[in-house]
Amino acid sequence: MTTEACALRRGLLKAGGVALALVGLGLAGHLLAQDSYGPMPSLAGAGQWLNSAPLDAQALKGKVVLVDFWTYDCINCRRSLPHVNDWSRRYADQGLVVIGVHTPEYDYEHDLGNLREQVRQLDIDYPVAVDNDYRVWNAWGNQFWPAHYFVDRKGQVRHVHFGEGDYAGQEQVIRQLLDEQG
Repeated sequence: MTTEACALRRGLLKAGGVALALVGLGLAGHLLAQDSYGPMPSLAGAGQWLNSAPLDAQALKGKVVLVDFWTYDCINCRRSLPHVNDWSRRYADQGLVVIGVHTPEYDYEHDLGNLREQVRQLDIDYPVAVDNDYRVWNAWGNQFWPAHYFVDRKGQVRHVHFGEGDYAGQEQVIRQLLDEQG
């Protein structure tokens, strides 16, 4: 094998190794260009709902949905919440439904009274699924706070974003999905 071929092979192996590591960490969604990640998983595992009756795929049919996995004592979640609140208010009349899935990290975050107070203080008026037992978290295969899953009008998960940042890009995804016909 030539020196150039060996170098190319090593480069491809390194790139493949990085891609596999990202897949294992659940981060490859940012790198993989695909039309859909599959149908929206169930929200049925929520123990309770705040600001709404329980929601399911039938109730969300024809809507663009942003599912935000968060917990109230996560600094990264607190930094992303103003954007999520803004999107909820700005795009609701165009068909966006934001659903917060509160999956607690710490014992005190399991307390429903604490959660209600935080939802009030954080000015969250969209539906919040209380996921104390991680049933929704596990159904979605989620591993991060915050995690944003964007679902189109046909019920397909079309984009994911983990962590803070790229708010302009996430808003562009919302606009794109709202512009598509259901």
